[in-house]
Amino acid sequence: MKRFIVPIALCILCIAPLHAKHYWRISKEGNSITWQLKKGETHHDHIEMSGKSVSVVLRYGVNAEGEFELNKSMVWPMLRTVPNNTHGSLMRRLDWNPLDAVTANGRALQEQVKCITLNGTLEAVSDLQLGGKSKMTLKRTFFPSAEHPALVEMYEFANVGETAVTLELPHEHTVLHTDPEKGVKGSYAICMDTDKGGSVTLAPGQSFVYSATLAAYAEGEEKAAMSASAELARRKALVDEWTGNLMLETPDPVINEMFAFSKIRALESIYETKGGPMHGPGGESYYAAIWANDQAEYINPYFPYTGYAYGNASALNSFRLFARYMNPDWKPIPSSIVAEGDSYWNGAGDRGDAAMIAYGAARYALARGSREEASRLWPLIEWCLEFCRRKINPDGVVASDSDELEGRFPAGNANLCTSSLYYDALLSAAYLADDLGKGKGVAKRYRDQARQLRKSIDTYFAAEVEGYDTYAYYKGNDVLRAWICIPLTVGIHERAEGTVDALFSPRLWTENGLLTQAGSETFWDRSTLYALRGVFMAGEREKALKFLKHYSSVRLLGEHVPYAVEAWPEGGQRHLSAESALYGRIFTEGMFGIRSTGLNAFSLQPQLPAEWDRMALRKVKVFNGSFDIEVVRLKGERLRVTVWNEGKQLLEKKIKNGTALNCML
Repeated sequence: MKRFIVPIALCILCIAPLHAKHYWRISKEGNSITWQLKKGETHHDHIEMSGKSVSVVLRYGVNAEGEFELNKSMVWPMLRTVPNNTHGSLMRRLDWNPLDAVTANGRALQEQVKCITLNGTLEAVSDLQLGGKSKMTLKRTFFPSAEHPALVEMYEFANVGETAVTLELPHEHTVLHTDPEKGVKGSYAICMDTDKGGSVTLAPGQSFVYSATLAAYAEGEEKAAMSASAELARRKALVDEWTGNLMLETPDPVINEMFAFSKIRALESIYETKGGPMHGPGGESYYAAIWANDQAEYINPYFPYTGYAYGNASALNSFRLFARYMNPDWKPIPSSIVAEGDSYWNGAGDRGDAAMIAYGAARYALARGSREEASRLWPLIEWCLEFCRRKINPDGVVASDSDELEGRFPAGNANLCTSSLYYDALLSAAYLADDLGKGKGVAKRYRDQARQLRKSIDTYFAAEVEGYDTYAYYKGNDVLRAWICIPLTVGIHERAEGTVDALFSPRLWTENGLLTQAGSETFWDRSTLYALRGVFMAGEREKALKFLKHYSSVRLLGEHVPYAVEAWPEGGQRHLSAESALYGRIFTEGMFGIRSTGLNAFSLQPQLPAEWDRMALRKVKVFNGSFDIEVVRLKGERLRVTVWNEGKQLLEKKIKNGTALNCML
């Protein structure tokens, strides 16, 4: 319960560096947003896109002359550099522009950008200024190859005037050889290639596509033969697959679109390393490596819902890699496994990583619904739970050296996040123990431990902080912290009212979501996304929707789009991949309240906001099936909930809004 009102003037202290100016609009085509330029308008942004062998951050924009500007920050995760550590991927920032030497009717290209579109690719359409009755448009399209280590660029020239136009297109083949002393495999070749080029005359109504690739290879590695049109088809097929499963339907088009975009970023960032498929955060820093938070905790439990087989494979592989570090001496599992699995990082000590891994592995196994996979994961889950039990301090909560923020903000000797994740992992492990036949004693022991831990969490962390009946993030913490939302996400709601009030108070909430700590200027989207999920789970759906709508609008249509970001000021608001999975989990676990309770069972607790008359999740892929969940308002707070599996109705119930339901296959 809130004890006093924080003065509105304090909001000034919380203003983040971005404002809610909207450049973008949702396109009619679907899963697409467009910035339609106004005369004299300038703006610059950046977006990351990934394939199995490459990632690229495109820094793009339009200058004061109306010209398109682009810098290509290339990352080749499997071309390892020295030292071969977390950040040891070959990276280059290049301004190479294949159009520099192109002429139209003998003159260099002069353009006015009309619009830019994001749809799993980056497209920019310009008018080319030729004079007289000669008119052309130029459409640029940029995207990563699905399989090859290349950025693919397509330039479509269309004659929309009344006279013929002659283009002169150079054939470029440039190779940069990197310093062999700085490459794990010696020197790498960075290749910039265009089509053969030549002279092309376009009659009115005709068009021509000129393409280029920017790729890199190890010495002796065969250069890939690529067709730009075939590569575009593969990229579009992947985007269609990602957006065509786990589809959200609500009356709010911005939220629907943000949900669709979040799957693109969440699912594209998986690299085919020598250690198996590894999901990587990205951000020009984190590739060919896995983390106990980003992968095990954030995204792995989400993969089964999406039906993306390669995502499930990466999740299982990440747990296999972590399991290599189980040991009889109960030393911590490393926070991160890097360099394609060849090394590890544990520079922040024990961050509560075992709790993160147990939480993610158990939730993944349940949602996946595979007895064989669950059996393979059980030893890891069991070891991590025992590690956490051995770390319980005299006050009954789990001790750790730090948390996932790795010392950026204080976390004490025991933090709220680690104990909350351990609590949830115990409950999930109990469900698994039941279904895997581990014996009633095992499941009972885990449930008893969870019950005692829940009491200890309340006793140890519950506190009045800045006038709110909520949690101290660690003992002695007297400033509000964003991670007080964690108990809400694991079903601990004893202090939900005061916690929700604190989260949405001017001390924590800003234009860009939650501050990490009240009074600071730092925000990390991950805590905002956890909070929105938890507030829905606590039944505060009206408050949650208000702030979800604002957040989604800023991230999808504002100044930096179209994905959730990592942090500010650190990292320059990089589009780290797992944050987009956390956006998706606002809906699967928060708004729809899905919780796997066995390998073929789950519960639902829909939270339909008052301004909506319906919502649905289509093609939910848990348990290797395909489910549709429909929620329709009948009257007032009465809802009809229907669940379909492969066209067969499994459940139809009339309930009060927020009531939990159980569903068995």
